[in-house]
Amino acid sequence: MLRRRIALIATILAVIIVGGAAAGIFLSGRPGASSSSSPSSSTSTIRVVAAENFWGSLVSQLGGTKVNVVSIVSNPNTDPHEYETNPADAIAITDAQFVIVNGAGYDAWALGILSAENTPGQIVLNVQELVNQPVTANPHFWYSPYYVNDTVAAMYKDLVKIDPADTSYFRQQYAELNASLWQSYMGQELQIRQSFAGVPVASTESIFLYMANATGLDVVSPASFMDAVAEGNDPPAQSVAQFESLIQGGNSTIRVLVYNEQTVTPLTSTIKAMAAQYQIPVVGVTETIQPPGLTFQAWMQGEVASLTNALNAQALGE
Repeated sequence: MLRRRIALIATILAVIIVGGAAAGIFLSGRPGASSSSSPSSSTSTIRVVAAENFWGSLVSQLGGTKVNVVSIVSNPNTDPHEYETNPADAIAITDAQFVIVNGAGYDAWALGILSAENTPGQIVLNVQELVNQPVTANPHFWYSPYYVNDTVAAMYKDLVKIDPADTSYFRQQYAELNASLWQSYMGQELQIRQSFAGVPVASTESIFLYMANATGLDVVSPASFMDAVAEGNDPPAQSVAQFESLIQGGNSTIRVLVYNEQTVTPLTSTIKAMAAQYQIPVVGVTETIQPPGLTFQAWMQGEVASLTNALNAQALGE
C-alpha cells in the first residue's frame, strides 16, 4: 500500500476525466491559489535556467508564454554525471531569475556557479532539498512520479512569486500539465503496479529504482553493482557474479533487464548481451530526454510503454 498522503483538488479533477481518483496516488496536491493576483498580465518573460532538460521541459510547459527557459544538459550523447561546464553556462545561470537544479551531486557544477555568483533576488529550486533527501541519495528524482509532482508544485509557487500578476495563467498551466502527466505515463505506471507488482526485474543502474517503486516491480539486481555503475566505478567482483547468475537463470529469475543507454560500459554491454542470449527482454532508459525535442511526459510515456510491452510479452510466454 502506498504510504504517501493524497490530496486531490478540484482543478485536477476537472481536467482528469478518466481514472481521476486513481491519479491521486501520484499527485501531491495543487498549491493554494492566490486570491490577491492582479487582473493585468505581465509583459515581460521570466528568465529560467534548468540544469537538465527534464526539469527544463516541465517548467517550460508550466510557464508557457511567460517564461524563457534554457536547459543546459540536453545532449543525448553526454553522460550528465560527467558534464563539464563552460562560460556560457555561468552567464546563463547568473542572469537567470529562476534556476532549477537537481542536487544530490548530479549537477554540482551548477551549484558551484550559484555559490560563486550569488545573484541578488534570484530564486533557486534544488529538487534534492525540496524532496528532503540527503546529498548522497539516488539522484534520479525525475523517475519518481511523487517527486515530479512535488517539483512541479514548487515550480508553480516560484513562478507565482516572481510574477504574481500572471497567477491565473500559471494556475491553468499547472492544471493542464498535471492532467497531461497523469494521462501520458503516470496512469500507465499504476496499471503496471496493478498487473505486475512483485515481479522480479534487474537494472544495470540505480536510475530505475524510483520507477520500480512506483510500478511495484521488485529489483533484484545487486545494489552494489547498480550504485557503482551510476557513480562511474567498477562494481565489486561478487556483485558481477551475482548479476550474471541472475541473467543465466533466464526469465524464471528475472523478467526484464532495464539498461541505461547513457552510461554504457564494457561490463553493462556484456550484461545486456547475456540477457539477449537468455531471452530476457531489455528495456532502454536514458538520463535526459531522448530525443531532446520531446516533452518530459512523452519521453516517460515511451519508456513506460516499452516496460509494459516487455512485461506483457514475458507473461504471454509463460
